[in-house]
This record gives sequence, structure tokens and C-alpha cells, in this order.
Amino acid sequence: MVLSDISIKRPVFITMIMLAFVVLGGFAFRRLSVDEFPNVDLPVITVTTVWPGAGPESVESDISKKIEESLNTVAGVKQISSQSLEGVSSVVVVFHLNVKINDAANDVREKISRIKADLPQDAKDSLIERLDPGDKPILALALSSDSMSLKELTELADSSLRKKLENVPGVGKVTLVGGAKREIEVLLDPARLDARSLLPTDIINGLKSSNLDLPAGRIERGSQETLLRVAGRVREVREFAELPLRMPTGGVTRLGDVATLRDGTEEKRSLSLVSRGLWTEGAGGEFQVKPSVALEIRKQSGQNTVQVADSVRERMAELKAELPSEVQLDVVIDNSVFIRASVEQVEEDLLLGAILTVAIVFLFLQSWRSTVITGLTLPISVIGAFTAIWAAGFTLNQLTLLALTLAIGLLIDDAIVVRENIVRHAEMGKDHVRAAKEGTDEIGLAVLATTFSIIAVFVPVAFMGGIIGRLFFQFGITISVAVLLSLFVSFTLDPMMSSVWPEPHHQDPSKRNFFMRAVASFNVAFDRMSVGYRAIIEWALAHRIATVIATTLIFVATLGLGPLVGFSFFPETDRGEFIVMLRTPVGSSLTYTESKTREILHRIHEDKDIAYTYSTIGAGATGTVTEGQIYVKLRSKKERSRSIFKIRPDVRERIAQLVDVSTSVVDAGGVGGPQSPLQISVKGPELSQLDTISKQVLATVQATQGAVDVQISQENTKPELRLSIDRQRAADLGVSVAEIATTLRVLVAGDLAGNFEDKNAETYNIRVRLPSTGRTSQKDVARLFVPGAMRAEGGRTLVALDQVANLSRGVGPSKINRIDLAREVRITGGVEGRPLGDVSTDIKNAVAKLELPSGYVVDLGGQSKDLKETVGYFMETLFLAIVFIYLVLASQFESFLQPLAIMLSLPLSLIGVFAAMLVSRGTMNMMSMIGLIMLMGLVTKNAILLIDNANQRRAEGLSREEALIAAGEIRLRPILMTTLAMIFGMLPLALALGEGSEFRSPMARAVIGGLISSTVLTLVVVPVVYTYLDSLGLYFSRKFGGSTEPHTPGHPHLPHIPAEPVVELTPLPMARPLSQSELAIIRDGDSLHK
Repeated sequence: MVLSDISIKRPVFITMIMLAFVVLGGFAFRRLSVDEFPNVDLPVITVTTVWPGAGPESVESDISKKIEESLNTVAGVKQISSQSLEGVSSVVVVFHLNVKINDAANDVREKISRIKADLPQDAKDSLIERLDPGDKPILALALSSDSMSLKELTELADSSLRKKLENVPGVGKVTLVGGAKREIEVLLDPARLDARSLLPTDIINGLKSSNLDLPAGRIERGSQETLLRVAGRVREVREFAELPLRMPTGGVTRLGDVATLRDGTEEKRSLSLVSRGLWTEGAGGEFQVKPSVALEIRKQSGQNTVQVADSVRERMAELKAELPSEVQLDVVIDNSVFIRASVEQVEEDLLLGAILTVAIVFLFLQSWRSTVITGLTLPISVIGAFTAIWAAGFTLNQLTLLALTLAIGLLIDDAIVVRENIVRHAEMGKDHVRAAKEGTDEIGLAVLATTFSIIAVFVPVAFMGGIIGRLFFQFGITISVAVLLSLFVSFTLDPMMSSVWPEPHHQDPSKRNFFMRAVASFNVAFDRMSVGYRAIIEWALAHRIATVIATTLIFVATLGLGPLVGFSFFPETDRGEFIVMLRTPVGSSLTYTESKTREILHRIHEDKDIAYTYSTIGAGATGTVTEGQIYVKLRSKKERSRSIFKIRPDVRERIAQLVDVSTSVVDAGGVGGPQSPLQISVKGPELSQLDTISKQVLATVQATQGAVDVQISQENTKPELRLSIDRQRAADLGVSVAEIATTLRVLVAGDLAGNFEDKNAETYNIRVRLPSTGRTSQKDVARLFVPGAMRAEGGRTLVALDQVANLSRGVGPSKINRIDLAREVRITGGVEGRPLGDVSTDIKNAVAKLELPSGYVVDLGGQSKDLKETVGYFMETLFLAIVFIYLVLASQFESFLQPLAIMLSLPLSLIGVFAAMLVSRGTMNMMSMIGLIMLMGLVTKNAILLIDNANQRRAEGLSREEALIAAGEIRLRPILMTTLAMIFGMLPLALALGEGSEFRSPMARAVIGGLISSTVLTLVVVPVVYTYLDSLGLYFSRKFGGSTEPHTPGHPHLPHIPAEPVVELTPLPMARPLSQSELAIIRDGDSLHK
């Protein structure tokens, strides 16, 4: 081969190339970002519009529907969904994956700008953002104190800590949760307003016009220029009471005469609690709950999560020194801990796998030189792959590191096969240079075929469809690059080092130490096994029908195990954390939700394995005071006695006993963040009919075995106080509906009247409204005044609201969900005790039996839908991988039929995969399915080595059966060596010993199980099938080609050469002794004839 010839002739040149791989890889490794998963660019846009005071139905009809209809015309839209809440519309637009997110965002902005005039005038401008999967808090800090008030803590967090943390490199945004932000309240007195003929809008306009700074131009005097500015801002809160207000009837009054000024806080709509200790029924134990102000930190897109978290922690150390002694600042959520632990665990698995792999090589080759030569392939290939990872813009995440860890056995395979063949040629008596050259040349075809078969598998994985394809793109590319590097190293470094560093003469066995004698005993046992294998393959070739029937029965029986294994989307992982989602009845106050949260915390902290909890209520842009979540952090695996899979069901059972609050337990992290795996969508036009159907579906899901925490999005209707306007009476009194709505919104909800700037240049809102005591009951609302007709002396008359409107109590939806331009009710739930695929199938079958009215549809979404799509993409990728493997093998062997014999290993691997899943109590999930695809490239390796050598033996003149038996004996050692190297390289992953290992282990277990079954059966079944296909080839050749001579596909360039008769050599008197090269030629000739 060209590469091996160059490497043997120019060893220094090849050494420098290898050194370049290592140096570049080392520098690239230092520059790689570290994250849990690859950065996936999802083409999803969110449009959030705030309309203060509007109900869900008004928000839906006047905002959500108009935005949906407008955006539905954008090219590339896959799905549009919306949620209409009280005062907020949130529309989510999902585009097809091939759509560029920047183009999609521009199209959305253009459409929104066109319909802006059609939206309510008092609605705020729509906020258009792209949905970033990485845009979730990577850190959460809790600021608490036993002596400072919540208002003081909020000021400290907002004015000092937030700004300093946002200046940390890599930090994108810091959000406060649970704070009480300072606000200047102007609490109106309706009676005093009426006495002075003032309206609430007069107060707002007066505040806005009296509290501002305005530039008034510039004054030029000679060579100097002076700016002129009107300094009209109020500098002290007490000055607001003295602001003059002109009355419509004439005269001036002060603001303090008609309103009470209070330096207070915004209406509290969120809450943050940190809980620690063990709670004991009755006594309470060491349990403590601290209200706090939380600072949730998000990183900038594409930044290194671990590096940003480390930088924040460094800044925290500085901030703690500046804080008052009575204030505590603690980290309650840190995603970098799990990421760092997972990455370190994968690195440990990679190193341990490499050590075990090298140990297997030494056990078989029993040579330090051979072990070092083959072992060098690992660090060069792995470190060199970091260069490609960095150049491609990938990150160091679980999947790229998993690719390198799984590739450990693969990377050394080529080097093992090449080195073993070089050693075999050296043992034939050839000098080390010739053995290196001819050994590499002889095995080159088989090594190329095996390597390209593996790459033919991973390239389709890299380009798999859907979000899974995006997720595993880096996995497939990383492993392909590493395998290509190992191929290059095997064809260059191995023959070069074999030529310059030959094996020493065999040492006298009696002089070996105990360790080497113990290792040497392995050879004796292996030789005995080889003899046994020869007997097995001879029997199989003599009983071909029985062998095929037995194998077929085993395969069919294995397929029957499929339903016992079950399907799921991703494997469950013990991250040491989970989340409890909670929801109180519609209309509940923040105080009530807090009390229920504390009850849940008591039940959670009954478990000694709980380290602490972090609770939030009303967090997020669409958060409400009836919804919250509790982040539960467990003690480390070493400190707790149970796994999360035991703790989580116990917590679920304890909190399920509470009344007036619904809860669900979900995973804290993983791909896509916390979400319920079961999501059933009920779509239709009428809310009442939707409610009826969704309750039937809800009962069906609740009755399904394995479905837990089943909830419905359409909550009980929210109580409302409705005003029915008497339009005739209102017209007579000069009252308009618009003025009624505007006035009531100011008085009850409050309206902003500018802002106040303190001496530190911090600005706070000024809100005008009624005091809380004047807006607590229906009677309070009825006594309110609205502007009426104009008075003769000026100003407006004030009309009592109950004179123009009737107040009645009613109910309305708390939120309205829509999807695909239709109303939707969503049912969510978790899965416990059964695979997701089984639960989804049962729900689908049960829902199919329901009689739905026309226009109403029930769809399964969430992970059930993702699993269905993933299985479809998996089957496409598997088919493509098999086609690519056949194309590679047919091209390499110059045969249409021989690849079929080699590819028989593919279905045989399923036997071991299903067996491994059953033994480990796992499921067929995304990771194990990728492992199965990976197997398609690995298991063909053994058959390639076997068939390739059989073709060579036939080219030397052996019969078909003799060639297969000889090939089996010759290739048994490299086949078992490479197989065991791969198995032991993946063994640390399969054992799932470290953090996050449950996520990675199914792939390794599937590969190990498939390797074992396919290797055992390949060594016996493939030769038998080879004979059938060879006979079939001869039949077609005679029938259509006219040839009756047996042929040897795969080596057309090696014609059949009959063995020459052995000639007895008579010793002749020699004038000089023969040289070593002459003796080698004689030995070669003698071994050839034998």
C-alpha cells in the first residue's frame, strides 16, 4: 500500500505527522466549550403580547387569533400554538427544521408590524423572540436575611447584585423571582375626587406633566454654548403630595388633598422559598423555610456553561464580602455541577476503557512492543479528533465524549488486525521490514472494508432526520473522524514502528517471570479453543441445513422478546434532582398557593435523602399565582441510600394525599428541560364540548396502567364579576363604555403615571389606583364613579357605576389554549413502572374507541409523538446504513453475493441486543437504537476478516470448505481480540457507575450484547451461508456466463496457481555460510510449499 510504503521509507516524516495530530488536538481541547448536550438551533419563534386587564377570551379573540391567522401565511410554518391568559397572549410558531431561524424571525416581525393597527390600542408592543433550548437558568442564587425586609433585599438584589452579575463574561440575563420591587403608590380617595370634579385620568395626566426633565435647546454667547434644560423631576417622594392639580371648575388643589402617597412595593405576584432540613410530623424537626429573592442567571447563546458558572461563583465570592453580615447568598441551582460530573465520568470511562482495551491486546499478543505499537493508536486518534471537533464548531458534551468512548474499541481494531498480521508474517521468517510491508498489504483490503463499513453506518446517523438527527449530528461526525484517523494511523504508524522496532527473539519460557508465564498460559488455552472451534466449524459445514434451521429458530425466538423489552424515548437518568409541579384551584391567591406549597414541602422533607428544595410561584413571563414548581435536590449518590427511581415514587405518593392542589413529578433536566412525557391534545371549536370530551379522555388516561400525575389544562372556570351596561341609561347620562373600562382599570388594576428617580439614578414606577380597602367587594365596585356629561360650569359630572351598569357574578376560562388554529385542551401525565411506548399504545387504543363528534380530534403529542417520529427516522437510517454497507462491501469484494454472507451478521446481532436489554431491565430507547445502528457497522468486521481470508486461501488452491476452516483458524485470534477489545472498551459505560451514566449505558449494553451474539454465530453460521451463496454464484455463472470453473470473487487479480511438487534439496558443500536474507528466502519457499 502507498501509505505503508511511505511510512516505512520515511519514519521521521510519519512521526512528525503523528506529533502534529497530538499537538493540534491538545490545543483544540483547551479551546472547546463544555456543555451537557450539543447546541441545537431550533427554528421556533415566540410572540408575547401584554394587554393589561383583559380576560382570556378577549385576549384570544382580539390578539391571539389575529396573530395566528397572520403568521399562518409565513412560508415554512410547521405548527402554531397559543395560550391566552389574563392580560397576556403567548403565540409559539414552530418552523420546519430546514428553515433558517433569522429569516423566520424577520418574516414574523414583518407580519406582526402589518397587523399592529388591528390590535387593541392599549395593548403593548409584541415581544418577538427565538426559542433557545439553552435559554434556561444555569444558576439560581437565593438572597435571604433574618433581619432585612423583602423590599430591602429586592433593592439590594436589583440595584447591586443583578448588575454586577450581568457584567460577568458569558452571562446573558439575570431575572429576579420572589422580590418586592419598590413602587410609589398614589392611592385615590373617590369622595375627594368627586368633590373637586377630578377624574383618575386627570391625576395620571397631572403626574406625567409635572414630573419630567426636558431639554429646551441651547444658548450661545460668544465662543461658549450652554444647554438649557427644564429640571422638573420630583427628587423626593414627599414632594409628590405638594404637586398642584388644576380643577375643571377652576382653582388648584394639591395631590395630597385627593390621594395618599405611599412609598411601597409592587403588588406581589411571585414567591421564592428555600427549604432545608428533615421535617417531622408534629415537631417539625430541623426543617426551615426561608423566603428569599432569587436571581436566576441565563448564559449567552453558545457560551460554555461550566466556564460561565465558574466565573459567576468567582464573582459571588467578591459579592459576599461586600454584603452585610446578616445577608446570605447561596447557590440553589447549578447545572454545571451535573455537566462537569458527567463529562468527568465520561472521561474516566474513556480512560478506563482504553486501559482495559490495551490489556486485552497484551493478553493476546503477549508482547510489550506489539501492545505499545497498537496502543499508540488510541491517544493519537482521540486527541487528533479534538481538532476536528473544534474546527467543526462542536462542543465537548455528553454525546461527543460518548462517541469517543464508544470508539475506543473501534480505534484500536485496525491497529490490532494490522499488527497481528505483521507479526504472523514475521513468524514466517521474513525480516521485519518485509513483514511490515507485506503484512499490511495483505490485510489492507479487509481493514479498508471494515472501516468504511463503520463510517457507512455513522454518516447516516449524523444526517438522521428530525430533532434527534440534529442532536446526534455531532456524535456521528465525531466517531467517523476518529475512525478515519485510526485507519490512517494503522496504515502508517503501525508498519513504520514494526519495521524499526522488531520483536526480539523468543525468550526461553523457563526464564520468564511469573506474570509472563501466567499470560503465556492463555495461549495454551486459546490453542485448545482453536482446536475445538475447528471441530465446530467442520460439523457445521457437514450439517449445513441443521445449522441454518437452528439459527433461524433462535432468531425468531429473539424477535418474540421485543414486546417484553418495550420502547421509550430517552433512558431515565439519576441526576440527583427532580421537579414537583404544583397548581392550586383557579382563583386562588398567592397566599393560598404559598400555604399549599409549604404543605408539599413538609411531605417532601420527610425523606432524609433530600438535601434542600427551592420553590417558586408565579415565575416566568406567563406564570400565575396558582402555579409553581419545587426544585428538589438530593444528596450525592455516595451519601444517600436509594436511587432517584425509588425516592421519586415515594414523594409522589406522599404529596398525592394533599387536597385542593394538583401535583406532578417530572425530570429536572435532560433534552428540552422539565416536561411531562405524556401529552394528549383534544382539539375542537366549542369550549363546552371540548370540556366534555377532554374529561372522557382524562378518565381514559387515568385508568391506563403506568400513567401517573395525569392533569388537564382546562382548569375549573375562574370566578368573574361582570358588568352589564345599560346603554340607554349610560347615553342619557353621557357615559361611554370605553370610559367605564378605562376608569375601572385605573381604579382597580392601577395605571402607571411615569416614574420616580432616586439619588442613585434608580427609577421606580408610580402607580395610581384605589387603596386595597376600596376594591375588595362587589359593593365597593358598585360605588365607584365614572365620568358623565359635561357640567355647565366646566368639568364632567361623576356618575355612580350602579346607575349605568348591573353587576353580576359569573365564571370564565382561566386560560385558553389553541393549536393549529383551533381551540385545544391538553392532558398531561407521567409514566412510572411501564415503558412509555406501552402506555402510549394503550391510551391510543382506548381513545380510538371513543365516539367523537365531527370536528373534534384527539392527538398524542409529547414524547409519545417524538418516539413515533424517532422510530420512523431510525428505520430510515437503519435501511440507509445497510444499503451503504452493501455498497462498500460489494465494491471491495467485487461480488454481488459475498456481501450478503457478510451481512448475515446484522440480524444475528439483534439476539444479543434484546437479551442485553432484558438482563439489564432496560428499554429500546433512543440511545439503544443508536447503539443498534452502530452495531450494523461493527458486526460485519468479523465476517469481513473471515471471508477475506477464505478468498485468499481459495486463491492459493484450497477447496472451499478447507479454505473456510483454515480462514476460521487463522482469523479466530484477531476476531476475538478485536471483539473483546471493543467489549472491554465499552464495559465502563455499560456498568453505569457514575453521574448521568444511566443516559449513556443503554447504548453500550446494546453494542456489547450484539457483539457477543453476532461474533459467536458469525464464526459458525457465516461460513455455512457462504457455501450456499457461492454455490448459487456458480449456478448463475454456469447458466448465464458459460463458465464451469469455480471462481474466487474478491481477488480477481490472484489467479489460481497449482501447488508445485516439493523438491528434496541435497546439501551441497558451501564455500561460505548463507546470509540471513538467503536463509529467509529458503524458509519462505519451504513454508509456501508446505
